[in-house]
Amino acid sequence: MIISDYFQLTEHQEQQFAALDVLYRDWNSKINVISRKDIDNLYEHHVLHSLAIAKVLPFQPHTEILDVGTGGGFPGIPLAILFPECRFTLIDSLGKKIKVANALGLMNVECIQERAEEERRKFDFVVSRAVMPLPDLVRLVQKNVSNKQRNAVPNGLVVLKGGDLREELRPFQKRAEITEISTLFRGEWFDTKRVIYLPL
Repeated sequence: MIISDYFQLTEHQEQQFAALDVLYRDWNSKINVISRKDIDNLYEHHVLHSLAIAKVLPFQPHTEILDVGTGGGFPGIPLAILFPECRFTLIDSLGKKIKVANALGLMNVECIQERAEEERRKFDFVVSRAVMPLPDLVRLVQKNVSNKQRNAVPNGLVVLKGGDLREELRPFQKRAEITEISTLFRGEWFDTKRVIYLPL
């Protein structure tokens, strides 16, 4: 499996990652969680892409993470498998996508159908995958970032983004740390993809 090319996995984690293929194919046939053309690229385009966050920021045990606009469980589900001692809250306004995330039954994951504006709790980090422009996302989730620190770096926002980000990043140029995913994983699909870490 492509995940084990980049991460040291336990046998249990390998089984959990392997189970994603059957689960997402099943759900995709019902509600189209992932583009049907892309389901064969589940591990590279969705699972491994999500795990780029782990390469940039390996969460310490007991870290609490909010996944905003989780869209069927990305990036939250792969991260929750990789970091079983962390706590993940996945929110999305679409109930059908939350059902998919719930179907995995991960003990360290809570899935809630709600809008990000409604979530008031505090977390160490907020993660997201291309949900909205960065300035809008920062305004939305700033209230959710705790000032209690558990990790070696300040709490904040970690997002997966692609394309030309110059305009989005302009307000945060001095603070944002940008990692090209092509430096982490092989494959031309990652050439335009980035992880952006923004302390808040």
